[in-house]
Amino acid sequence: MTEQEWKAARRLMVERDLRGRGVKDERVLAAMERVPRHRFVPPELRAHAYEDRALPIGHGQTISQPYIVALMTELLELRGGEKVLEVGTGSGYQAAVLAELGCEVYTVELVEPLGKAAKHRLEELGYDRVHVRIGDAYHGWPEAAPFDAAIFTAATPRVPEPILEQLSEGARIVAPLDEGAGYQTLVVGRKEGGRVSWSPVAGVAFVPMRGLVRTPEEN
Repeated sequence: MTEQEWKAARRLMVERDLRGRGVKDERVLAAMERVPRHRFVPPELRAHAYEDRALPIGHGQTISQPYIVALMTELLELRGGEKVLEVGTGSGYQAAVLAELGCEVYTVELVEPLGKAAKHRLEELGYDRVHVRIGDAYHGWPEAAPFDAAIFTAATPRVPEPILEQLSEGARIVAPLDEGAGYQTLVVGRKEGGRVSWSPVAGVAFVPMRGLVRTPEEN
């Protein structure tokens, strides 16, 4: 496909699958229209890049469906200039969307090949506001704290305390919580008075998080 054809496919995705499903933040919609999702999926799956579904990216991981990426980003209520912690870089797509919104993004990926590939891809596309670290995100990114927002791109049974401590007052956090028995709930939280209060948003289906956040039996 030509660049113009890719752009047309992105525009259709935004109008049909994002705005058409209730995403209202115009800045988020514009960011999603700018990020070339086809560059974040394996070459053999590029023809499906602008369909509203998750796609495999290797190592048992996926790139989330566009609607969920837009919804989670909208829930963060970003205005530009925020410092955001992302847990689970994956392909780097979510980080690119956050960078398009003017955020400084600190993203951590446990799976080394994915992290290295995402770092290279983001650099190649000019996303110099994204900083990639390979390792376990349980302890967050203390030297870059405090963060104005945080986002999890894999299902976690709980949000690690070190990450909550690294959020600034008033910060928002979005995460899919694994409640067991195959049930996950997307939740949004706000830190006020040093504590985070949570609200459920919707049922979701994410790949499970790996690393210290899970018990030894779950790893």
